Amino acid sequence: MKSFLSFLLLFFSLFAFSQISELLPSEKELLKTSSNQACLCIDSININNKTSLQVSTDISNCIEKQATAYQMTIKILKSQKEVEKTGNKKVNIEINTNQNSNEFKKYYYELERELRSNCVSLNDKINTNEKKSHHSVSENDKALDFYNLGIKENESKNHKRALEYFQKAVKEDHDFPFAWDNIGFTNRALGNYNDALKAYQTSLQIDPTGKMPLQNIPIVYIYKKEYQKAVDAYLDLKKIYLDDPEVDYGIGVIYYDHLKDNQKALDYMCKAYNKYTEMKSPYRTDAESIIRNIYQIMSKEGKKDDFLKILKNNNINFE
Repeated sequence: MKSFLSFLLLFFSLFAFSQISELLPSEKELLKTSSNQACLCIDSININNKTSLQVSTDISNCIEKQATAYQMTIKILKSQKEVEKTGNKKVNIEINTNQNSNEFKKYYYELERELRSNCVSLNDKINTNEKKSHHSVSENDKALDFYNLGIKENESKNHKRALEYFQKAVKEDHDFPFAWDNIGFTNRALGNYNDALKAYQTSLQIDPTGKMPLQNIPIVYIYKKEYQKAVDAYLDLKKIYLDDPEVDYGIGVIYYDHLKDNQKALDYMCKAYNKYTEMKSPYRTDAESIIRNIYQIMSKEGKKDDFLKILKNNNINFE
């Protein structure tokens, strides 16, 4: 569906643009303005008790609202320049509001890329954890006190002190998955990779569906340079979270960064890209960036046809 707007641009435009082209805002400035508005909207999102999917949907709604405004301002700018060039004072501006159209997606994705690079609120909120399961948090007040002290120390980068508190927390309540998860995280930050693995595995013994340990075990194996074990760990994540794009993205990164197999990396990254797009997740831009990097590499290697074939197999049109 499209909406149509007619503007009679005689002495001023909707946004009071100057008739002197040098003083008109640039497209980059309009992108920045719209992304700032979208970022303010994202900043107002309440992420409490929401899954990552729900947060992504809320973020997408903020971007969609600004995508229409951004499209309008860009088209007004181009029309104003056309008026100055041709002298034709009457201009029809067509605004495409169909969110499934390629034109609308173009403006949406431009905003999304800008936000991913520059909106702190977006990056904070897409990193939110899934809802806590009933297994995750201790009912032992003393254990919770130690756990909260550990969180504060980690936020201050005092990892050794944080580790002491988390260890005290699990002494008070051994079946406290979040404390074990943070023992894993803190040991990883300290470079104690084997201890990190043990902590994550203990957490999974208590709650086999715990997403944090399942997501972090492959990262520890990457630090240990045990890349096949990292791939296998991502596949363990997939057994429980079948449609999680982190699996395909993570495996794609391993093949891209470490195993230097661009064709396998591309196939996994395309799958992640499609899933992120379906979820309306801003992580789509991360997958897109790697796909474009792989294109540059494979083009130089004379493998552009192989690149396009893999994209076609994943129903992606490359532009």
